[in-house]
Amino acid sequence: READGDNILMYMQLMLQRARENAAPITRTLLREHGEDVKLFDGLKTDLTGPGWFDRINAFGARYNLDIEHYIISAGLEEMIAGCPIRDAFHHVFASKFVYDRDGTAIWPAVGVNYTTKTQYLFRINKGVLNHYEHERINKFIPDDERPVPFERMIFLGDGDTDVPTMKMMHTKGGYSIAVYDPRNSDRDQAKIYNLIADDRVNFVAAADYRAGSPLDLIVKGLIGRIAVNSGTMPAEG
Repeated sequence: READGDNILMYMQLMLQRARENAAPITRTLLREHGEDVKLFDGLKTDLTGPGWFDRINAFGARYNLDIEHYIISAGLEEMIAGCPIRDAFHHVFASKFVYDRDGTAIWPAVGVNYTTKTQYLFRINKGVLNHYEHERINKFIPDDERPVPFERMIFLGDGDTDVPTMKMMHTKGGYSIAVYDPRNSDRDQAKIYNLIADDRVNFVAAADYRAGSPLDLIVKGLIGRIAVNSGTMPAEG
C-alpha cells in the first residue's frame, strides 16, 4: 500500500528481496522443481485409473471435428508451471515471470499477470498472438472470421478472484465461463463462487473434479457439443 504498486509485481519483488537477504537466490531451475510438487485435482492426469482430462476432452472434441487447444492464463509463476506434470498438455502459457541473468538467477519481475491484465490474453489467444511483448497486432483490426480462435468457441475455467473480470468478459463476448471451486473449501468460499451466477458473471459453477462423469466433465462436453452445432462441425447422424 505504501508503494501503491501492483500486488503481483510487488509480491514478486518481495520474493527477490527476501532471497537476497537470505543469500538464497531464486533460479529458474529452483522454481521449476517447486512446480513438480504441485498437487493436482482428481482426474487431471492420466494414470492407472484411466485417461486424464486433457486426453478425454481432446478425444471428445475430435468426435465433433474440433481441434481442442488448452491454455493457461495465470497470476502464478510461469517457471513453476513449466515444472508441473501436465505442462505439456497446454498449447501456451501466459503467466507472471522473471528476468534472469546469465547464471539463471532471477533479477527482476518481467511480467505480472493480475485481475485486469488477464483479459488481454483472451484477445492474444483470439488473434493468435502468443507472447507478452507484441502489441501492434493486438491493436490492429482483424475481421472476426480471420481470427484463429473465435471467442464464441472459448470455454474459460476460473478458480479465483483474479479470474472474475476475465470470466465476465468471456461471458459477454459470446464464449463460456465456468467458475470452479475446491470442494474442500469453506461454505463461505463456495457461496462467493455461486454469487457469480447471481451477478451474471459466469455461465456455470462446478467443483474442480476433472474425473470422467463429474458435473464439470459433463458441462464442458455439453458446451463442446454446443460449439460444434453453432460452428457447423457436428457430424451428420447416420
